[in-house]
Amino acid sequence: MSSTTAIFRRELANYFATPVAYVFIVIFLALNGVFTFYVGGWYEREQADLQTFFDYHPLLYLFLIPALSMRLWAEERKSGSIELLMTLPISTWQAVAGKYLAAWAFTGIALALTFPVWLTVNYLGSPDNPVILIGYIGSYLMAGAYLAIGACVSAFTRNQVIAFVIAVVICFVFMFSGTPMVLDLFQGWLPQPLVNTISGMSITTHYNSILKGVIDLRDLVFFFSFIGCWLLANLIAVEMKKSS
Repeated sequence: MSSTTAIFRRELANYFATPVAYVFIVIFLALNGVFTFYVGGWYEREQADLQTFFDYHPLLYLFLIPALSMRLWAEERKSGSIELLMTLPISTWQAVAGKYLAAWAFTGIALALTFPVWLTVNYLGSPDNPVILIGYIGSYLMAGAYLAIGACVSAFTRNQVIAFVIAVVICFVFMFSGTPMVLDLFQGWLPQPLVNTISGMSITTHYNSILKGVIDLRDLVFFFSFIGCWLLANLIAVEMKKSS
């Protein structure tokens, strides 16, 4: 645990040691404001909630999270620092967990900095604050799911651009896997249980379920098992590249 914490602190500090962290946060906050107040028409709705704010998070994360995660392992492999990392008295799993948790914590910091929107809705009306809090939790879990995908993809390549593109494509598939656009491709030739399984793998479906204001155990199981599976794949990828 102490080794994982050491990696976590090292990685989190590295984010703020370069302009990357500040650029990401500024872009994230700016796009949140644009989508909430201009594209979503939050003022025009005249409703004391943050539904519009949360509705666009899947789209924001689709591009911003892969941009954040593409450097997790690809940069280590390109610079050769992964060999140095692996010579430290830590296991591969501790390195994977530490780097992932640092990226997830950084994402949480960026999400927490949107608190002025929460203050604004409380100033202008009387929102259901527990529902808003649950919405933040759902958004954070969804970001963690996208981040796990991006971290795994990053471990397979030295090229950050390739890692970004592939991660966006995979996140897109899991984002829309519960929509008729995707399910209609499988209807008629796949058994219905398999179609239902594909539908149940939709990140957006579970996210929207949480946005209703209730944290269902099934949604928590989905997100944590989803993250766990991708981190396991990340571990396998690092071990494969280490031995090759």
